[in-house]
Amino acid sequence: MTAGVGPTDVLAGRYQLERVLGCGGMGVVYRARDLLHEAFGDANAWVALKLLGEPLAQSPDGHVLLYSEFALTRSLRHEHVVRMFAFDVDTVREVAFFTMELLQGVTLDRLLLECPEGLPWSELQPLALQLLDALSYAHRQGVLHGDVKPANILLGDEGLRLFDFGLGQAQEAAGLPGLSRSRLNAWTPAYAAPELMAGGELSALADLYGAACVVYELAQGRRSAPRQPDQPLPRPRGLPRRCWPALRSALHWTPEQRKVTVAQLREAMAGVRRCWFV
Repeated sequence: MTAGVGPTDVLAGRYQLERVLGCGGMGVVYRARDLLHEAFGDANAWVALKLLGEPLAQSPDGHVLLYSEFALTRSLRHEHVVRMFAFDVDTVREVAFFTMELLQGVTLDRLLLECPEGLPWSELQPLALQLLDALSYAHRQGVLHGDVKPANILLGDEGLRLFDFGLGQAQEAAGLPGLSRSRLNAWTPAYAAPELMAGGELSALADLYGAACVVYELAQGRRSAPRQPDQPLPRPRGLPRRCWPALRSALHWTPEQRKVTVAQLREAMAGVRRCWFV
């Protein structure tokens, strides 16, 4: 929780904080009421509001990182990516924050706890397709997510939403601050590509690896520990044989050996037969 800010506070004279929805390596997300919209009779005046957690709130470039996350995500317009609303600053408290749609549902890490043996293909396939659609779209827009894992994917009545681009970056210069997220040391070992854990640069292949780990886990069930380089993976019980070559390639320890793109992995999950990932 950010020092000096907590439930019941009103930020920028407009956003009434209600309760903490989640805390990550970079920030804290609150459920909040938009008092301005409420005053005009909006019956659905709730938003999710993200601000920096400690110790980033004290970092000289922390607010720049927060704005970079907002700007990256705002550039994306996709049904399976969280929608951004506005970036603002409470000048009295000197706290920067942004608002976004309030998502209703369950994150995939919670779903995995409820389904420790994995999901049947009839339930797994649409989730995999929606996740890979969202990530492929982001890559086409030049945006890398940086932290694809079950806790950053929410399943609700309207399908899946990918969120939390706090460790993401633009693939090319896009007028955004060129700040390194690696110093945050926020990678999740079970889903971060090995090259990231070794201090390498974020890439589309690293995002691919994270997404493949999520799909694998949804099919096989929750893993107990990160995989080692010499530890072969069995084909997941819930995955059709035709999909395994592409997923196995995406899960390769060495990035040069990941012979598929996110879009091609999506094709494989959809049942399109190719030979380039054998």
